[in-house]
Amino acid sequence: MLTSIVIQQAAQAAQSLILLFHGVGASASDLVPLGQYLARALPQAQVVSVQAPHVSDLGSGYQWFSVQGVTPANRAARVAQAMPVFEAAVADWQRQADVGPAATVIVGFSQGSIMALESTQLPVALAHRVVAIAGRFAQPPRQAPLAGSVHLLHGEQDGVIPAAEGRDAAARLRDLGATVTLDLYPGLGHGVDIRVAERIVKLLAPTSGR
Repeated sequence: MLTSIVIQQAAQAAQSLILLFHGVGASASDLVPLGQYLARALPQAQVVSVQAPHVSDLGSGYQWFSVQGVTPANRAARVAQAMPVFEAAVADWQRQADVGPAATVIVGFSQGSIMALESTQLPVALAHRVVAIAGRFAQPPRQAPLAGSVHLLHGEQDGVIPAAEGRDAAARLRDLGATVTLDLYPGLGHGVDIRVAERIVKLLAPTSGR
């Protein structure tokens, strides 16, 4: 199993599992503050920040795939090569939490969100909800997710993955008949702020439909 940080263990049987996946050059600890915010609002959830498997070739942190020389033409192949380990990480934590895909939420940031979004294109559903912060698809989506919904959150001043990627992903998913939301944040670059955290809580609250 990959190195992970359990941010919250539900006191009783977990009603849901929230898995956080960080960006390239970061580590599981980078998403702990977001995970703690979600845990306080969702006490019946097991919240885990999962660390990517490979040491980053950027000089620090970890990665799912190398971004050295990455292009739109080769990104999809790199993601596909990394996906089996991503799938296994989700399945491992589902077994530990004793929940299935219907009670699982995948939250990804940057490279973690690329992996999360591409997981919606698998022939099986890994999660009921995917929350992608500052992300993009590795290639245009080919199908609506088999279960649940996709939520895209993006800073309008993101200089790493432009907000246009979020707009394009939302449009393509809607064309495919998916349930999708898009939230854009003025003044936010490539990162997470309190507006993003609050929106995720609202999306994941038991009574929330959107």
